[in-house]
Amino acid sequence: MRVGLFIPCYIDQFYPQVGMATVQILSRFPEIEIVYPEDQTCCGQPMANTGCTEQTRPIAEQFVERFQGLDHVVSPSGSCISMVRHHYESYFHKDARFEHLQHHTWELCEFLHDVMKVESMPHPYPYRVGLHSSCHGLRELRLDRCSERMGPQISKVRSLLEMVPQIQLVELSRQDECCGFGGTFAVAEEGVSVLMGRDRIKDHMDAGAEVITATDSSCLMHLEGIIRRSRLGVRTVHIAEILAGFHTEKTA
Repeated sequence: MRVGLFIPCYIDQFYPQVGMATVQILSRFPEIEIVYPEDQTCCGQPMANTGCTEQTRPIAEQFVERFQGLDHVVSPSGSCISMVRHHYESYFHKDARFEHLQHHTWELCEFLHDVMKVESMPHPYPYRVGLHSSCHGLRELRLDRCSERMGPQISKVRSLLEMVPQIQLVELSRQDECCGFGGTFAVAEEGVSVLMGRDRIKDHMDAGAEVITATDSSCLMHLEGIIRRSRLGVRTVHIAEILAGFHTEKTA
């Protein structure tokens, strides 16, 4: 199984340890050959979200070209994967290259849950952890439960976290609320964005979380900025780091 590793901009520039954690997780499976196209670039999501759809086209075309010939593509970012699966289609009408990619591009947790069907995690994480369900992963990839949906639902992300030894998952009062980041929304509507982020952090702290985790570094970066400026007693850790067993030792 040849698996292409897509590392989004935020992780490449600010959180490289998330990429390394993803490699470590995928390396557990002997049937996987990890392929990393070194000339990969942004998926184009920031421009598309701002309305620059035609400027996004060459980036989308480059992405599809770079990840050709692989069995799967995996990324530790729900929003970027959502961009490829749900928003590239208008650029590739009946293009066989994209059709394969569209159905074989995965956020890390759903790849582990749906494709690899993992049943256990080897490394302990002795912390109280709150799960922030990022909007794209929640409502476009259906990685978690949505409060507005009726009927049975599963949380692919939470099911993986529950396999981690010694972890304590806290229960939030508003489990699927937005953190307020929203890409350029955080720039255009700074005040609203910060207030939403503060509400999100408070919900985690009220539940007793020591750590806030999510599938998107962008959401965690937004929350981390508020936490640092306000000197709050909680920290952010990408879920890939938890599943890989990074930072398992408690710090003073």
